[in-house]
Amino acid sequence: MGRSGKPEPSSGGLSGVVSPEWARVEMACAAARSPADQDRFICIYPAYLNNKKTIAEGRRIPISKAVENPTATEIQDVCTAVGLNAFLEKNKMYSREWNRDAQYRGRVRVQLKQEDGSLCLVQFPSRKSVMLYAAEMIPKLKTRTQKTGGGDQSLQQGEGSKKGKGKKKK
Repeated sequence: MGRSGKPEPSSGGLSGVVSPEWARVEMACAAARSPADQDRFICIYPAYLNNKKTIAEGRRIPISKAVENPTATEIQDVCTAVGLNAFLEKNKMYSREWNRDAQYRGRVRVQLKQEDGSLCLVQFPSRKSVMLYAAEMIPKLKTRTQKTGGGDQSLQQGEGSKKGKGKKKK
């Protein structure tokens, strides 16, 4: 309505007000896509679980529960191991991620709801529950536990050899 009380002509939906026709069309489109469609799966980027990130940089869980530099592959492994339908999109990047390295690439799409709208797994009612579970389980992965155990030994050997090289040069 204009100031004079007369209805203003429609500007093709650009006025900021959604007409009832548009609302019906949008609801019909949403109803046509079922929760089982892959484009309706939730997205989880590694930045959501990274304890090195601030909330402004994209972390979505508390630092106390977050993981150091998780990868999309690790998130996918944890989700598929628990029985969720998850797949990896390797070439996707989080928009707030400034680093273009392969380590920071990728996102995981996870199915939360089935075709009829019921939950796939009752223990995961929301995207936050999936993120918290993934952050809890990633440190327990074999790849993580082997890296930390093997890394300590190689660091000790590396330090010894570096000292030896330094003595020879002097």
